[in-house]
Amino acid sequence: MKDAVTLRTELRESLAHVRSWVDAKPRVGLILGTGLGAIADEIDVSADLVCDQIPHMPHATVKSHAGQMVFGTLGGVSVVALQGRNHFYEGYSLQQVVMPVRLMRALGIDTLIITAACGGMNPLWNAGDIVMLSDHINLMGDNPLIGPNLAELGPQFPDMSEPYDHKLQDVAGKQALEAQIPLRRGVYASVAGPNLETRAEYRMLRTLGADVVGMSTVPEVIAARHMGVRVLAFAVITDQCLPDALEPADIDTIIATAQHAEPDLARLIVRVLEHLD
Repeated sequence: MKDAVTLRTELRESLAHVRSWVDAKPRVGLILGTGLGAIADEIDVSADLVCDQIPHMPHATVKSHAGQMVFGTLGGVSVVALQGRNHFYEGYSLQQVVMPVRLMRALGIDTLIITAACGGMNPLWNAGDIVMLSDHINLMGDNPLIGPNLAELGPQFPDMSEPYDHKLQDVAGKQALEAQIPLRRGVYASVAGPNLETRAEYRMLRTLGADVVGMSTVPEVIAARHMGVRVLAFAVITDQCLPDALEPADIDTIIATAQHAEPDLARLIVRVLEHLD
C-alpha cells in the first residue's frame, strides 16, 4: 500500500506528463469497457495518448482493451475517454485501478460515464440488453480508499447514498425512450474475478439483490464519488447467468455481444451528453 506522499507525487507526475502533450480541459470522462472501446470512434479527436507512456498508469493486459486516453468532443461536450480499463484480477491494486479516474478529475472532469460488460442474472432480461446501473454491491473484498486519505481529493468517509446520479439517470432514461433504445435499470454486483461464478454463487448474488455481475466499475465509482464527481454507468449483458440453465461462456462471445450492443449505447451516450445540464 502506497503512502500519501507517494500517491500525491504519482498523480502530479501523471498530470504533468499529460499536460505536456495536451492542453484540453475535459468536462466529462468516459471509461469504455470490454468490447465497447469503439465508442471512442464517435469522438472528434483533438489528441490521444497511449496509457503505457503516462507515468504510473497501469498497462492494459486484457483482450479488447486498447489502453489509450483519447481527448476531443462528443455530443458538443469536451471529453476524455479511456479505451479499456485495468482490473483487480490483473494483479493491480485498487489504488492503481482508479489512477485513471483520479487523473481525469485532475484534468478537470465533473462527470464520469462508465461502460462495462456484465453477466445477467435477472431472468426477465436477455444477452445484449443495456442496463443502466442504479446501485451496486461491492464484493471484491477491497476498496480503493483503504489507506491514507488524500484530503485534497475528498473526505476520508465519503457518503455513498447516491453512487449513481439520479438526475443523469433521468436524462438517460428520457433519451433512451425518445430514441427507442431499450434500457433496463438494475443493481450491479462487483466481484474480484477472473473466473466466472458457480451456480451457487449466481443464486447467492441474485438473493442479495443483484441483477448483473461483473469484475470492474465499482472501484472507479467509489473513487469518483470520493472526489465529488457524479457518475452514470451502463453495463451490457453479454451472457446469461441463470443457475438452472447455465451454459459455458467464452471471452470471444462476450466481446461479440458487447460489440453488437455498442451502436445503441454510443447513440445513447451522445444524446445524454447533448442534454447535460
